[in-house]
Amino acid sequence: MIKKFTQAKDWSTGIAKLLLGLTILIGSTVINPLFAQERSVSGKVIDENKQPIPGASILVKGTTKGAATDINGEFSLSLSAEENLLEVSFIGYDKKEVKVGNQSELTVSLLPDETALSEVVVTAFGMEREKKALGYTTQAVEGSQIADARQPNIANNLSGRVAGVQINSNSMPGSGSHIVIRGSSSVAGNNQPLVVLDGVPLEQSSDRRYGGGLSEINPDNIKEINVLKGATAAALYGSRAANGVIMVTTKDGSGSKGIGVEYNTNMTFDRPLVEPGLQNIYGGGIGYRTWYVDGRNGFDADGIRGTAGVDESWGQPMDGTEVPLWYSAPGREPLLPQPDNFQQFWETGRSMTHNLAVAGANESGNFRLSMGRLDQSSIMYNNNYYRNNFKLNAGYNFTDKLKFTVNAEYVKSGSDNRRYTGSSDFIWAHRHTDFDKLKNWEQYYDIQRETFRPGDDYPYANWQHEYFSNPYFLQDRYPNANEKDRLVGNIAATYSFTDDFSVMVRSGTDFWTDSRTDVTSVERTKNFVRILGAYTDTQVTSQETNSDIILTYNKMLDNGFSLNLQGGAINRVNNYQMSSVNVRELTIDGLYNLGNYASPVVPSSEIRKQVVNSVFGSAQFGYANSIFLDVTGRNDWSSTLPVNGNSFFYPSVALSAVLTDLFNVQSNFLSFAKVRASLAQVGNDADPYLLNQVFASQGLWAGTTPTYAASDEIANRNLKPEITTGQEIGLDLRFLNGRIGLDFTYYHQATTNQILAVAISRASGYESQILNAGKITNQGVELMLTGSVLQNAGGLNWDVALNFARNRNLVVELAEGLENYTLGSQNSLTSEARIGQPYGTLYGRRYLRSPEGEIVYSNGLPQLEAGTFQLGNIQPDWIGGLSNTFTYRGFSFGSLIDVRMGGDLFDVGTGLARKTGQYVETAIGREEGVIGQGVKNVGTDESPVYVPNDVIVGAQPFWNAQNPRTYHESGIFDGSFVKLRELSLGYSLPQSLLSNTFLQSVRISAVGRNLAILFRNHPHLDPEFDGKGGNAQGFGYGEMPSTRNIGFNLNVSF
Repeated sequence: MIKKFTQAKDWSTGIAKLLLGLTILIGSTVINPLFAQERSVSGKVIDENKQPIPGASILVKGTTKGAATDINGEFSLSLSAEENLLEVSFIGYDKKEVKVGNQSELTVSLLPDETALSEVVVTAFGMEREKKALGYTTQAVEGSQIADARQPNIANNLSGRVAGVQINSNSMPGSGSHIVIRGSSSVAGNNQPLVVLDGVPLEQSSDRRYGGGLSEINPDNIKEINVLKGATAAALYGSRAANGVIMVTTKDGSGSKGIGVEYNTNMTFDRPLVEPGLQNIYGGGIGYRTWYVDGRNGFDADGIRGTAGVDESWGQPMDGTEVPLWYSAPGREPLLPQPDNFQQFWETGRSMTHNLAVAGANESGNFRLSMGRLDQSSIMYNNNYYRNNFKLNAGYNFTDKLKFTVNAEYVKSGSDNRRYTGSSDFIWAHRHTDFDKLKNWEQYYDIQRETFRPGDDYPYANWQHEYFSNPYFLQDRYPNANEKDRLVGNIAATYSFTDDFSVMVRSGTDFWTDSRTDVTSVERTKNFVRILGAYTDTQVTSQETNSDIILTYNKMLDNGFSLNLQGGAINRVNNYQMSSVNVRELTIDGLYNLGNYASPVVPSSEIRKQVVNSVFGSAQFGYANSIFLDVTGRNDWSSTLPVNGNSFFYPSVALSAVLTDLFNVQSNFLSFAKVRASLAQVGNDADPYLLNQVFASQGLWAGTTPTYAASDEIANRNLKPEITTGQEIGLDLRFLNGRIGLDFTYYHQATTNQILAVAISRASGYESQILNAGKITNQGVELMLTGSVLQNAGGLNWDVALNFARNRNLVVELAEGLENYTLGSQNSLTSEARIGQPYGTLYGRRYLRSPEGEIVYSNGLPQLEAGTFQLGNIQPDWIGGLSNTFTYRGFSFGSLIDVRMGGDLFDVGTGLARKTGQYVETAIGREEGVIGQGVKNVGTDESPVYVPNDVIVGAQPFWNAQNPRTYHESGIFDGSFVKLRELSLGYSLPQSLLSNTFLQSVRISAVGRNLAILFRNHPHLDPEFDGKGGNAQGFGYGEMPSTRNIGFNLNVSF
């Protein structure tokens, strides 16, 4: 089988066969059927009040044999002579092992599981707290859910699972994600949460090309992700806490019995999720004529051609008529439709992962060492990504008082080519284009040169028309490569002076370097213009170092009181440096280095540094293990703020009460009830170098004298950080011993002191001024409902989790005299923060409409209304998710539905694809013409009289008149969707089959991600895309399609 695998033409098929063969081999070596004489055992399961427990599980340990109690709590099953130990369990109760012996009747009493109602969660600075004691909202995702999903970028796994978290991403390998928790709060600053990996803060990047942050973490290493949503939850992070915190905790080997080895491998295949509705009747050209150029806008001499420079599909029918095509000159080929060219163009993406981990623990310490490898090839031709993760977590107790821990990870990642052309090729390419021939464009070079340029040694043509460039040419000749090294980790020492008092000293760093190259081939030509190529070399270095000391005091006091005190100090240093050199023209083609220049090179650089010193303290008071009061405070001194005003204090207070414990509620129906409330103030720090005027290098004067120019932005020496004040109340209810859970939260937060670069009169000599001004509010509700629908019903378990979040955002004020602030723009349509409107409101030109709202036509074409108007908003009305998990003996099945309702998009690509005759709706009326739905004015402008429009116009002028670059409303689409985000099916071999082998566990599974869009209003695309990144959300133009992923996984532990 190994030989066949290595010789397989399709290596992914070979690996799939190898994995299947390995699974069969393992299974065949461990299956050992047992035959023995059986006996009957019956019994009853009761609770601490001697009440029967229906639905309790009774499992013969080490087997899949079992039973469930009936409504009276009774059960019966047959046992062989060797089967003597039963495991009895029920949700909300401690599991119990019962030795049968010679008994034929049993009575088993189960006690409530305190940890089920008082689970421990990781909070600020990695401190563990009982969840029931928290006065604010957190939500955790288990590492097993992350690993099962097999998403290389773990941020995408939070979508649909965590209430109030909205994630936008693209399908490019290694790209980042844009994450927003409870709405955007900063007009011009960062709106993404802080990411903390094992106590080390990471920069979360939404970079669509180079990624970073969560996208570089190995999913197989994750123990848990905990999302700290509100201001109170994140308050101890001070000036970095305004957008929430995502706490990532990785496996450290604790809890292991001896030393174990785990190996995990996965193969995933990707294909486009949505295919746009492309017409397959009419070919490229205009005026009902098909035409062709030679790659340099040199037209063929045949009379069957249209207007120059039109890369559109308004040509003649693709009925087999022989015409000269770009690859056939000087001959002719039949003009035929290419209905499969969309699927033909996109490759089958593949992801292959391997992860090997060794872990162990004893009474003195613990460790886990892992090595992971990810290889991704995109659905885009010649677009790939790789990532190597080396991770070590270890802890050692030198004495009963002194403990050391180390968390370290080295990540080596990169790509031979991160460039991607997206779907813009299906906006401008002719519908008769055969993409297989475009892919092999070099085969046709000699034919083209001899036909159009005999004797000419002109470089390779790009086959580039006015707008459309051969995407294969670009991917081959314009590579964009990078190589990134990242080291992240910390070392900590904890000394316990007494059982109650301890001190921890810790230092950690996140250091990375990225080497990037961008190449433009000298062979590119367009419109007879020869470009000599270009080469850019960019080096980026970033480091953040945090050193802290934390003192902790825990004490149980008299009369049911408890006290937990923490205090400490933190020093944070951030350094960032970017240097880039651009060679604008190459002397020798194919030689890409900084010495190969035909014109002066252009250098650029950027250096940023920031230091923040902090002290913090927190106090948690408890009474009767049911009332909890948390008070925290943190003071930051930031170097990016004025010396005489760089100190800011961030307080919080939270109160929670477990009513069922406080009033000693004894109920089989209401098992847990908690109320909570909190108030906090946190910040969003200023960027470096906004306090004083800076100068930028302008090169050399007369070849020798350096010149500099002042910034066109007026600095602010009295700058303050953005301040977010948040309030939150909530209710946590659990019923039927935790079988049903309901968590409700209402929050309100206001962000003031917005840091804005406000435009000013150019007569001042500047273009903008840095100000503290503006206020944005976010308020909303979050609902989480969990339930165990079936609990060991014949061995079947069914768990459901539902989440819902609705946020309302409002721009309350901006700077004095400023009504709106532009977040992003495209073709003069703007996304704005405008007073009285939600963040991200879209403004542009709209159709002229009658009083009844019908579009007004003139001479058969739609008319525009003078001025700009509100066309939509990027904020969704609500988001949510529904997950189901089924387990039956060794089988598991899970599903996740992700919902986003509302929110608008400006998708220029779809509008342009209509203008260019690509989409199916543009094929209507090519011969007979089109009548636009709406009215025409038969009166005057002053006294209009509207009647139904009955003017026939050609399909091409009809759609051309709705070009979204000017008719902005034609590019506005609803961003709603309901997605089948995930399906998974797994099987774990029973322990009885592995007991006589060297294997501890074997699990095989299949998983599908983004399998289907169950609902959408966008007519052609998946509305979930991130066209620009950062705060400029809601824009799209030929994005790479989202992908459907199907994968297979094998996990073996030894």
